[in-house]
Amino acid sequence: MQLKIMPKKKRLSTGRVPLILLLCQVISALEVPLDSKLLEDLVQPPTITQQSPKDYIIDPRENIVIQCEAKGKPPPSFSWTRNGTHFDIDKDPLVTMKPGSGTLVINIMSEGKAETYEGVYQCTARNERGAAVSNNIVVRPSRSPLWTKEKLEPIILRNGQSLVLPCRPPVGLPPPIIFWMDNSFQRLPQSERVSQGLNGDLYFSNVLPEDTREDYICYARFNHTQTIQQKQPISVKVISAKSSRERPPTFLTPEGNASNKEELRGNVLSLECIAEGLPTPIIYWIKEDGTLPMNRTFYKNFKKTLQITHVSEADSGNYQCIAKNSLGAIHHTISVTVKAAPYWIMAPQNLVLSPGEDGSLICRANGNPKPRISWLTNGVPIEIAPDDPSRKIDGDTIIFSNVQERSSAVYQCNASNEYGYLLANAFVNVLAEPPRILTSANTLYQVIANRPALLECAFFGSPLPTIEWFKGAKGSALHEDIYVLHENGTLEIPVAQKDSTGTYTCVARNKLGMAKNEVHLEIKDPTRIIKQPEYAVVQRGSTVSFECKVKHDHTLIPTVMWLKDNGELPNDERFTIDKDHLVVADVIDDDGGTYTCVANTTLDNVSASAVLSVVAPTPTPAPIYDAPNPPFDLELTNQLDKSVQLSWTPGDDNNSPITKFIIEYEDAMHEAGLWHHQTEVPGTQTTAQLKLSPYVNYSFRVMAVNGIGSSLPSEASEQYFTKAAEPDKNPTAVEGLGSEPDNLVITWKPLNGFDSNGPGLQYKVSWRQKDGDDEWTSVVVANVSKYIVSGTPTFVPYLIKVQALNDVGFAPEPAVVMGHSGEDLPMVAPGNVRVNVVNSTLAEVHWDPVPLKSIRGHLQGYRIYYWKAQSSSKRHRRHVEKKILTFQGSKTHGMLPGLEPFSHYTLNVRVVNGKGEGPASLDRVFHTPEGVPSAPSSLKISNPTLDSLTLEWDPPSHPNGILTEYTLKYQPINSTHELGPLVDLKIPANKTRWTLKNLNVSTRYKFYFYAQTAAGSGSQITEEAVTNVDEAMASRQVDIATQGWFIGLMCAVALLILILLIVCFIRRNKGGKYPVKEKEDAHADPEIQPMKEDDGTFGEYSDAEDHKPLKKGSRTPSDRTVKKEDSDDSLVDYGEGVNGQFNEDGSFIGQYSGKKEKEPAEGNESSEAPSPVNAMNSFV
Repeated sequence: MQLKIMPKKKRLSTGRVPLILLLCQVISALEVPLDSKLLEDLVQPPTITQQSPKDYIIDPRENIVIQCEAKGKPPPSFSWTRNGTHFDIDKDPLVTMKPGSGTLVINIMSEGKAETYEGVYQCTARNERGAAVSNNIVVRPSRSPLWTKEKLEPIILRNGQSLVLPCRPPVGLPPPIIFWMDNSFQRLPQSERVSQGLNGDLYFSNVLPEDTREDYICYARFNHTQTIQQKQPISVKVISAKSSRERPPTFLTPEGNASNKEELRGNVLSLECIAEGLPTPIIYWIKEDGTLPMNRTFYKNFKKTLQITHVSEADSGNYQCIAKNSLGAIHHTISVTVKAAPYWIMAPQNLVLSPGEDGSLICRANGNPKPRISWLTNGVPIEIAPDDPSRKIDGDTIIFSNVQERSSAVYQCNASNEYGYLLANAFVNVLAEPPRILTSANTLYQVIANRPALLECAFFGSPLPTIEWFKGAKGSALHEDIYVLHENGTLEIPVAQKDSTGTYTCVARNKLGMAKNEVHLEIKDPTRIIKQPEYAVVQRGSTVSFECKVKHDHTLIPTVMWLKDNGELPNDERFTIDKDHLVVADVIDDDGGTYTCVANTTLDNVSASAVLSVVAPTPTPAPIYDAPNPPFDLELTNQLDKSVQLSWTPGDDNNSPITKFIIEYEDAMHEAGLWHHQTEVPGTQTTAQLKLSPYVNYSFRVMAVNGIGSSLPSEASEQYFTKAAEPDKNPTAVEGLGSEPDNLVITWKPLNGFDSNGPGLQYKVSWRQKDGDDEWTSVVVANVSKYIVSGTPTFVPYLIKVQALNDVGFAPEPAVVMGHSGEDLPMVAPGNVRVNVVNSTLAEVHWDPVPLKSIRGHLQGYRIYYWKAQSSSKRHRRHVEKKILTFQGSKTHGMLPGLEPFSHYTLNVRVVNGKGEGPASLDRVFHTPEGVPSAPSSLKISNPTLDSLTLEWDPPSHPNGILTEYTLKYQPINSTHELGPLVDLKIPANKTRWTLKNLNVSTRYKFYFYAQTAAGSGSQITEEAVTNVDEAMASRQVDIATQGWFIGLMCAVALLILILLIVCFIRRNKGGKYPVKEKEDAHADPEIQPMKEDDGTFGEYSDAEDHKPLKKGSRTPSDRTVKKEDSDDSLVDYGEGVNGQFNEDGSFIGQYSGKKEKEPAEGNESSEAPSPVNAMNSFV
């Protein structure tokens, strides 16, 4: 109920008459205001504030959380029922209840199954004033079953036929979302011809050859568990027909001419019609005897689905879908019935009464069919609840009369029909409370003149208090006609005037007491635009300015905003706002429009508009563009401790608008002559409010910037020295590290002079042990960057902080960092050192970690020293250089690579910290097993005879074990690079020399030689050598070479060749030609013809390749003859031939020049010096 004092014809001035306004309020019941302080004091029955949904589907992979939260005074206790019986959570170790709450947490992630806890749950919150109950919460785990396995036969049909691909997804909870895709997870395209039905099937009104594919796959997405299940792919093959027979539409779904559809009120009604035919039918929808509702009707799936949102009983009726193509039309009628689960018309509200008062709870609901109303009190059906003489039930209403404190209870109203139920809790709280005013004391209300003023007086009391309003310190009863009192206690002044300003007092009274509160009202002048923007016509490329001057109440601060065409200004640097002006530079055609100035204060706003028209510019001479001239007339005003206003006059912009000003400052006291960037302001602004730091001697200068460049700096402003203040920051990079075992070195990065904020910069250094109870120890030091704390225990964590201070005061409390006092060498060696030999060159070492306390520093890692102490093969001790391996961090094992086989090693392990190494562990000795040896150090072949060679060698430099034997393999090599049979020979390990006998005469052999240990064979060394020629033949050759006639012949040949060369040279210089070769062919010297001996010939040998020098020996043709044309190349062809040899019958054997593993230069294979016999055989 609302009581108003209505205006009268005669109106009294509140400025002349003191006012007492007495207004009374009558109400049958009152609400407990939502005021936290009030609720702390009032006893209140429980109220359910949060609960899980009625149909609660849970994820079986996560713990089950069933919510139940309630408030009340005293705080309520909670209990649960499950499937209608008490649920004893103490007997189930998996079920817990959150402290101070009724929420259940069922831990099924550790053990248990969600299905075990499926059921209907209800929560009860109870205190001494009653019991509130939650809805019935049906808990069910979500299900995402797999498709049943099925064998899908390929579908073959002709072009133009209709087709339905069934999906039939597994029944899940909640039902899945269906979609069709291919093997590449691409959605299948849909159209008026191909579409997915509401049941998930894929419908083809008619098929085309392009519908042929083998991967029509239906997917079901179960959103609750975030899983997707897939049906087996369906193969469809469309056979092309010469001509497809057209046909009128028929419905694929629904079947027949009519069907029924039932939907619940408030849901979305979905009606579907899908037709087949050729050409593809088009679907239309109508409602018989009515029209489809506006704004709630939507078409989906190419108009095959009609959806109506928020359906009501008025949407019941017959809906008709029509399928039409060029050959005909058919229709289907769907009869829709809208039912309704219960819904509230008036839900019961909490009722607060004082003893002896009357009241009522009303519970009205509707539905289709009409819901049945039943009442409960404190969770018990009211028919079997304890009798209360103060209440009377009348259908959907409970009437209370002359209530007493024992009448307090929580009532539940249940409205249900076959489609659902509603459950509402409403308490009756019988209280006896004196008045309380909840509005804050001395609240200030500010109102614009000639507007309504609303003064609040929120109150509470039981019985309901009456409200009185007073104005001024003293007042008397006054019959007023300009005030309205609202039932919540608010006083309204419909038209506030300047004389409405003052103090107003609200008084609340009931039989238990009185409360009052004062509020203050101020009336402000309205905001006005006294200089409005004006219509402007400007040329393109010029600048336009709109003025908007605002007058406002001096106690309010306005903000001015500009709009263009009722929207925000373009995000363009050409638009600038400065004080009372909007400036648009370089105007373009799009800038035309309506510009609005909006002035806002916290209490009101006003606006004014003007139109800008843009026209073409008149031709003007091309301007000269340049960087602007420097600003001048710098002036400092409004000089405060931490700010100052700088103003200046811009220089000429030189035909390019100034876009910004750059302001720089100089600190003459700390960094004289060095200019720093201060700020930037737009080019339309000629003043700037600058923030300053304390204790700085400032000078400022300004530079202007336009599109061409930057101006020179202006002249410096006058100096402005700011007052000193305490530092506003502390040193950075604070660290604590010890340089010795008994100290702590605290370092930091000092503040620079600019950050000192005043004279006398010092630092307060504080420290204390982190794990102790000691107080902070502090010392104040000069402006340095280090302090050393002596006498500290070794490697102890310390908390450190460094605070700046100066003559004015301290900086803010600094952050605390952790450091450590100095490290010392570790005290303990690693124990239990174990060695596992992996193979002959690798071992794995394990050790136990050293206790952290004995490390006495930051653990850097562990270091292994190891050395070879004795060679097992030589059986005597030989020390070598120790090797070191370091393993970072806290590792307790490591690998030693690169060990020598068959050796004795010794190792120890030491822990390492930042100071150094700790003591060594006990030496551990280990042995590496035998390995394969290296190749023999050398292999020499000497003393060649006709059928024997002697091999000499040095043992391997790294035997890697005990040598068991040597293996010698060799094979002959003939003149055509072919290798003969391989001979394998074992030689005792104690031998270093071996003679091979019964070899072929004058034959080249290749040798492979390697040593062996018990571990296997080592690397081989290879060599080649040749047995000697027949001694008789060699003797004959020597005799020929020493005969006088042979020497004379050789001299004659040499002289002849010399003469021929001279003659050839002379004739060549004269331009003539001397056919040397022809003359030689015609007059061959008999001395150089092939020399016959017996039946054989000694002839010249030429390399098999054409005209190449004879290198590395030569080869003889298989018929042992020499062709004439191959013997007259040049002397170069006969320069070598060292390796040439003769058989016993005088035939030449060429050198074997195939690939070898090792090719020694002038080595064992041909170490003899060239003999005259060999030279002759190469020359003749």
